[in-house]
Amino acid sequence: MVPGKKIDAAAEQALLEQVRRQDLDAFSKIVDAYQSRIFGFVKRMVRSEEDALDISQEVFVRAFQAVDRFDGRSGLRTWLFRIAHNLCVDRARRSERMPVSVSLEPAEGEEGQRDVADARWNPETVVLREELQAVVEEALASMSEKLRTVLLLHDKEDMGYEEISKTVDVPVGTVKSRLFLARAHLQDHVGRYLAKG
Repeated sequence: MVPGKKIDAAAEQALLEQVRRQDLDAFSKIVDAYQSRIFGFVKRMVRSEEDALDISQEVFVRAFQAVDRFDGRSGLRTWLFRIAHNLCVDRARRSERMPVSVSLEPAEGEEGQRDVADARWNPETVVLREELQAVVEEALASMSEKLRTVLLLHDKEDMGYEEISKTVDVPVGTVKSRLFLARAHLQDHVGRYLAKG
């Protein structure tokens, strides 16, 4: 299986049945399929890359240990992201500080759009783009964890309202309002930067 490749529902169920029988090869396929996305999400939620690596590994340890309790009412992806979210919340509570560093750049091994060097590049445009990226990262870092989580799950992980609701264990209406507030916060932060220009 190609790392990061999506698993269809039938293959997911078959793999879960094998994992329930302690099949480590089947579990490694699940890890291969989800580890880069989980790491990308966690890295944007916690302060350091080392913490992100620890939490990402812990997600899969917990999933393997609890696979018999996974009832399948939500999808495997939702369940894994819920574990990741809960571990991030626990880490933030333990450290009693909000995460400061957030990046919208794709994490290592994650697919995403990259800028390609071009002979026609304009240094001023590059500087402005980097400044805007820094402003967006600063806006994300200054959001509450609840707002940032919903925004990243929706806009970065392409989760729908229902899936986010199951992931963070809040009603769909709360997801929608948090997403609205997160976007308003981001728009306000970026708007103030652009107004200075």
